[in-house]
Amino acid sequence: MSTIERTFSFEFFPPKSDEAVQKLRAARTRLAQVRPDFFSVTYGAGGSTREGTVSTVLEMHAAGLPVAPHISCIGSNEQSIRQLLQTYRKVGIRRLVALRGDLPSGMAAGSPRFRYASDLVEFVRAETDRWFYIEVAAYPEVHPQARTAAEDLSNFVRKMRAGADSAITQYFFNPDAYLRFVQDARRAGVHEPIVPGVMPITNFAQLARFSDACGAEIPRWMRRRLEALGDDRESIRAFGLEVVASLCERLLAEGAPGLHFYTMNLAEPTLAIWSRLGLPA
Repeated sequence: MSTIERTFSFEFFPPKSDEAVQKLRAARTRLAQVRPDFFSVTYGAGGSTREGTVSTVLEMHAAGLPVAPHISCIGSNEQSIRQLLQTYRKVGIRRLVALRGDLPSGMAAGSPRFRYASDLVEFVRAETDRWFYIEVAAYPEVHPQARTAAEDLSNFVRKMRAGADSAITQYFFNPDAYLRFVQDARRAGVHEPIVPGVMPITNFAQLARFSDACGAEIPRWMRRRLEALGDDRESIRAFGLEVVASLCERLLAEGAPGLHFYTMNLAEPTLAIWSRLGLPA
């Protein structure tokens, strides 16, 4: 396998108010100064933020920023996916993050054509050939809806074989989970880059809520330390910076092909980690 260059990227979610729009613009301006390989923009459950995602992506692209829109298939049909692909291709966007996505309660499942992310990857390739560089998701600690780790790995391999170029993982705090997942993927024949996802720690209650929902484990020792800090936000940020920067150092030392930061539309927590790692400013 040839040597691969490291990829560093930042993730945003579409803002839902005028104030949030201004905050995101300020955050992206700050983060753009370190010249990431790309920014990704999430796509809500069942396409619930579709318009916000598209407008955010197009605005960032027009500003000259490298952007990769998320696109999900749950709740979608061929016509809506084709329209999105045409919109992005028309303006020259070349990277996508293709996901199965979540289905909001009470919403119909949409087209049976798209049940899994592998179906979406196959469709994008059939429609656009190699125009888009396609990222997919990976779950080092096992997708919360997978029945077994083996089933989850099989699903991941299927996505890669459908035509994905690389993968971005769910965030995690146990580096061994990531290293073992990559090892298992390699044994299963996947040799494309698997970039670890990184979540800065700034708010314990928020982190715990997200982690419980997505199946990311907060190690007991971390949880207890964060609980003990209570509402002391400065101490939480300092502890989080130390823990997450150490995690990133280990991942890069072990050969991770880059880092993908879940910024929560904030610049400073990610930039603090960036600086601690000594990455180019």
